[in-house]
Amino acid sequence: MTQAEARRVREAVGRLILVLALMALGLVALSLSAGASAAPAQPLEKPKITIAVGGKPGLYYLPLTIAEQLGYFREEGLDVTIEDFAGGSKALQAVVGGSADVGTGAFEHTLLMQTKGLTYQSFVVLGAAPQLVLGVVRSHAAQVRSVKDLKGMRIGVSAPGSSTHMLVNVALTQAGLKPGDVSIVGVGSNATVVAAARGGQVDAISNVDPMMTLLTESGDLKVLVDTRTQAGTRAVFGGPMPAAVMYAPQNFIQKHPRTVQALANAIVRADKWLQHASAADLIKTVPEPYLLGDKTLYLKAFDNCREAFSPDGMMPPGGPATALRALASFTPEVRPAQIRLGDTWTNTFAAQANRQYP
Repeated sequence: MTQAEARRVREAVGRLILVLALMALGLVALSLSAGASAAPAQPLEKPKITIAVGGKPGLYYLPLTIAEQLGYFREEGLDVTIEDFAGGSKALQAVVGGSADVGTGAFEHTLLMQTKGLTYQSFVVLGAAPQLVLGVVRSHAAQVRSVKDLKGMRIGVSAPGSSTHMLVNVALTQAGLKPGDVSIVGVGSNATVVAAARGGQVDAISNVDPMMTLLTESGDLKVLVDTRTQAGTRAVFGGPMPAAVMYAPQNFIQKHPRTVQALANAIVRADKWLQHASAADLIKTVPEPYLLGDKTLYLKAFDNCREAFSPDGMMPPGGPATALRALASFTPEVRPAQIRLGDTWTNTFAAQANRQYP
């Protein structure tokens, strides 16, 4: 064999070795990739979860219902039980008492908990506007032209201490009145609201849709304050105002981050679904009893509230500060300088949910 032939053989062998090496590397990479995809996700720390809510049929909590009905909780590995109470303050009591793991309710509950030495944190947002409506019943509509004329009257709220009660207090303060200038009556947030308005139990009502649309459409209520739109919310609260959120004790969030992430994922998916839901989608998904026997009315109520739903589960910039100002305006124990506002909310889980479900 000549030197030239030997060189060609060596070069051919070298090329073959290089090809075999590259093939081996490719097989290793493929094996690692398959192993990574086949590796089971870390299990949730607490897959069985109880959620407390106050007035679930209301549109205020519609993302929670959507997440439940479309199976988003189940797809995230959660076995969820939803306990419904007469109002948000009652639901909060269930979380504080330990009969529920997390709550779905007004953001301001996290602020109130700090005044009691407890740190509760919102981790995903359902509502970007409060959806609360304050109105006067038909029998008093002529004499009540503004909130100031409500002095001495009985005002129905879902439950004392709930967000519906907060709206009354904010509106009274803006009108130059004090919370004690009216009497507060708990009327729930379902069909009992209609019965209270029509039965003479109260003179005015602060509540949520679809009940408030039903009462205004029937002529049983004249609206005085409306926070179902961003413009109406800014007029009352002076800025962006977070509404329904999912919250939990901070130590629960720290101990169960994967579980909390799964909850946030489900709500963000529901928030996004609602941004594009058609009338047919809603009617097919919302439980029949929630429709009040009038699908057209329910859809009208939804349209009244459509811009109030969070588009992405994120806490709006400036929202916590707006809520703190509103609460401090009529609640002496809430002193803004003593509230650690950054401990009352986090966007960490909602941001991750948006990356996972863009």
